Amino acid sequence: MLNIRSIGCNLLQERCYVVWREAGRCVLVDPGCYGADDLETLEDLLTEEHLTPEAILLTHAHFDHIFGVKPLQDRFGGIPVYLHPAERVILDYSADMADRLALTPPDVTFTWTPLAEGPLTVAGMTFEVIHTPGHTPGGVCFLDREAEVLFTGDTLFAGSIGRTDFLYSEYDDEIRSIMEKLILLDPAIRIFPGHGPTSTIGQERTGNPFLEPFNEPEETPDPNLEPVVIHGA
Repeated sequence: MLNIRSIGCNLLQERCYVVWREAGRCVLVDPGCYGADDLETLEDLLTEEHLTPEAILLTHAHFDHIFGVKPLQDRFGGIPVYLHPAERVILDYSADMADRLALTPPDVTFTWTPLAEGPLTVAGMTFEVIHTPGHTPGGVCFLDREAEVLFTGDTLFAGSIGRTDFLYSEYDDEIRSIMEKLILLDPAIRIFPGHGPTSTIGQERTGNPFLEPFNEPEETPDPNLEPVVIHGA
């Protein structure tokens, strides 16, 4: 059984997920813990569940998702941090983004391991890494196919999609990532996004207004309509 708990972090209420299957070991997804209060909230959760993080998984490197990475890596003995290599430019850009909200920039000197599409086994769990560029060039989602769980970061939300008005964002890539790699997954898969409530692939496939007209049902032909005749063709 896959266990998931989350806390809301920083000014933007980014969702940090604590994920585990085996007693005592877990991974952290997108620890955006800003300052002592957020870190203490996470530590209390870990203590309550008797868990020790063994890795940090990053869906992307925007500042609100990485505030806690460096202190947590230091706190837990240099645990590995997994990030797609195309996010290097986002790490360089994160300080500028934080400055615009008058926030202290995240410490980006943490060490990290490059991610690639395919399986990733950590803390007794295997996730399928799905590269979903658009919101950022190296954005990824983490899929546990057995548990029917998908961590989507800021690629896909309940009723929305990730913003593409940032530097290095690309709307066309975002739509392709969602429509070609996510929406075709099993509709029962639950999505756990980087902000806001959870949803399912099925709900987003049929009801996400940002995916229109892609989610419109096909029209049933009316047999009583007159045929269209094109003259001179």
